[in-house]
Amino acid sequence: MEYKQIQELIKTINKSNISELSIEEGDFKITIKQEATGNVHYVSAPQQIVHTPQTAQQAALPAPAPAAPPAAEKPAPLPPVSNLITIKSPMIGTFYRSPAPDKPIFVNVGDEIKAGQVLCIIEAMKLFNEIESEVSGRIVKVIADDSSPVEYDQPLFLVEPI
Repeated sequence: MEYKQIQELIKTINKSNISELSIEEGDFKITIKQEATGNVHYVSAPQQIVHTPQTAQQAALPAPAPAAPPAAEKPAPLPPVSNLITIKSPMIGTFYRSPAPDKPIFVNVGDEIKAGQVLCIIEAMKLFNEIESEVSGRIVKVIADDSSPVEYDQPLFLVEPI
């Protein structure tokens, strides 16, 4: 099943009163559950181990969300939120802070940035997309974790405008 087909299924389920849908095609199985509130949960059965290269179709499947760890320590205090600008992900993909594992990261907390400066890379469907800042300022916080999946419109950075 292709990624676009999965997206269409989710849209269709959101608009309907269907509470659960399961689809199996060969080794691929997906179950989409919808709560009464309209939230959609993705549940995917583990894939059988097959000695073939991973296809783009398998790579595009949403990964189950890890359990949130309990808040053990207090985060560092941030400047007042009212003047901070949130830089959000323009797409679904994997967030990377550096151009390659052995290269330095694009920006750190405290770095001054200019509009048009590359802040990170988001890999989507084996394409590496450089994400540029639309504002000038100072990085206050990096919200997304390196090499983690991000959703469309998910906050990535907090910037204090200069």
